[in-house]
Amino acid sequence: MRIEPTRVESSFRSSFLLTKENSLALTLESCALGDAIVLHCKGRIVFREEVVKLSQVVGESIEASDVVILDLKGVSAIDSAGLGEMVALHMWARGHGHALKMTGLSSRIRHLLELTNLTSVFEIYATEEEALTVVA
Repeated sequence: MRIEPTRVESSFRSSFLLTKENSLALTLESCALGDAIVLHCKGRIVFREEVVKLSQVVGESIEASDVVILDLKGVSAIDSAGLGEMVALHMWARGHGHALKMTGLSSRIRHLLELTNLTSVFEIYATEEEALTVVA
């Protein structure tokens, strides 16, 4: 099995290198949408490097903006470590007067959040624009 490095870019002048199988990598691309930062996630949010990088990039984004929108359209799987980190990031953002919102949930990811009752915790929207217009 050949392992190739995958680069994860962040608009915060950071570049992260994950050395894992390409199928296990998580890429995060950020862009501005009004006053919010949108993070487009692609891959898997799972234990180890992926969760660490998600935490690092989302944390930087929360410090830079009052509203951070996680676009999970490209996420194929989330494990318990990923869910735990997403809850921790959400609580940290709320505690500091910021908002962490989610969009682009696949039916599989939405079902996972419903099973774990996290749909009552997270702010989930159909589109990035809707997430931006709803005041928390």
